Amino acid sequence: MSASSPVPSFSARSNPADFLQGLALIGRATRLIFRTPRLLGLSLLCGLVTLVALVGLITLLWVYAPDLLGMVWTRPEPWWGRVLWGLVFVLLFLVLFVVGASVVVPLVLAPLQDPLSELTEERCGNYSSPPFRLGTFFRGLVLGVSHTLARIFFLLLGLGVLLPLHLVPGVGSIAWAVLGTLWTMLWLAGEHLAAPMTRHQYPFGEVRRVLRQRWPLCLGFGAGVYVLLWVPLLNNFFLPVAVVGGTLLYRGLLAAGNVPPPPDGK
Repeated sequence: MSASSPVPSFSARSNPADFLQGLALIGRATRLIFRTPRLLGLSLLCGLVTLVALVGLITLLWVYAPDLLGMVWTRPEPWWGRVLWGLVFVLLFLVLFVVGASVVVPLVLAPLQDPLSELTEERCGNYSSPPFRLGTFFRGLVLGVSHTLARIFFLLLGLGVLLPLHLVPGVGSIAWAVLGTLWTMLWLAGEHLAAPMTRHQYPFGEVRRVLRQRWPLCLGFGAGVYVLLWVPLLNNFFLPVAVVGGTLLYRGLLAAGNVPPPPDGK
């Protein structure tokens, strides 16, 4: 790999440095975005779309949340009742905002994720974005939806398998929180690694194989994404970093021989 190439250099086999290399992909992705005008422009567009979506969500909640609360609790007349009602309204508003942002933002940004990933691969070399074809688009859409459903299933399955730990007095809930967090980190890595692999028509079984084979590396990347997601509000603007980082992870694994040549030949 040349010194100017953004593709990370991974060893062919797991080693103790894998976790830190995976974690470093967040910084590598951020630097690549700021060094590449087209990536930066697309990332800023993602930020603008996110901002518009959040402002729209806040406006809708501000208009309709009082009526929603009023359906179950009419606003009281006494001042202390109005204060309590206002506190409940604020809590309801915040809960609906967090839930709404978690659903709306990924939905409105979905059309921009593939272009981000494709531009990243162009910067990595030996790749050019294919022309738009309706048949290819629908095949990719079906494959992407099936992969997403499979990933969600495995996330819930893992957390469900760990659920009985709560029955262990004292340390059970702590163990569930720790292991559940690790499982979620690995899942986040799979979520963003699967995006470029889905574009190249790899089967989902190949994604699972890579996660098993290079789990420390993937866990490091997932940990970086996980930390980004805990930054309030700003987490909605970090999606481009995760998408670019997942694409760099894929190209690094491809260069190391951990991933076979893409089925689509591109």
